[in-house]
Amino acid sequence: MEKVIEKTIDIEKILESKMGSKVGLLPGFAVSWLKRILHEDEVNRFLWESRHLSGTEWLTECVRYLDMTLQIDGIENLPPKDDGRLYTFVSNHPLGGIDGVALGSVIGNFYDSRFRYLVNDLLLNLPGLKPLCIGINKTGKQSRNFPAMVEAGFQSNHHILMFPAGLCSRRIEGKIHDLPWKKTFVSKSVEYQRDVVPIRFDGQNSDRFYRIANLCKALHLKFNVAMLFLVDEMYRNVHKTFRITIGKPIPWQTFDKSKSMVSWAKYVEDKVYEL
Repeated sequence: MEKVIEKTIDIEKILESKMGSKVGLLPGFAVSWLKRILHEDEVNRFLWESRHLSGTEWLTECVRYLDMTLQIDGIENLPPKDDGRLYTFVSNHPLGGIDGVALGSVIGNFYDSRFRYLVNDLLLNLPGLKPLCIGINKTGKQSRNFPAMVEAGFQSNHHILMFPAGLCSRRIEGKIHDLPWKKTFVSKSVEYQRDVVPIRFDGQNSDRFYRIANLCKALHLKFNVAMLFLVDEMYRNVHKTFRITIGKPIPWQTFDKSKSMVSWAKYVEDKVYEL
């Protein structure tokens, strides 16, 4: 008798919620392709089998499931978990998914799950991740809620883990590099007196992903088509070894008025890529 697996991710329902009655115009082969490229069956099977886990335990199970080997350099640079202070951890975002999972597992295990992500609304569909996400008003557009989400995060009694580029890295002039980092992590770290801990994650997606991303940019497409391939990229990155380098904390007092907040964000970005 085939085991029943509850669908957490239902591509047809997601399409219907986004497109309404127009979903009927989509040809069946397109829906089937989406299910395949988003690995609907594999993802739902994992979510079902790991449904008893949440938070850091769930992230660590993800690392095990994807058979990721993490080589961590600079672990001694992580501030002591009992020093009574709060920190902002910032990293480049080369993979757009499993790098966040891996870093969350490392930070969560070190700090006894006392951290929170600032994430986009799609990731809120993952039950195991919800306890680690900043809770905000569920109504309205994510873009409208983002300032409230950031404020809630920095006001909380948790460390913050952020990817200031927002999107995963692109191939820029032949090198895999983040898009320019946004300044929010600097201004809020100063406001709430949190030192910033820079982290570099070494990894890259397939050539296919970067070709699609660059094509979307060239065509000025509003919808981020490349994002659809991130789950497939995740499965392409199983059984691999990734290097994580943790830099020394940067005191919040560093970010003074000698530079603009945008320039300070670029300063930290450069520090990350120097690690």
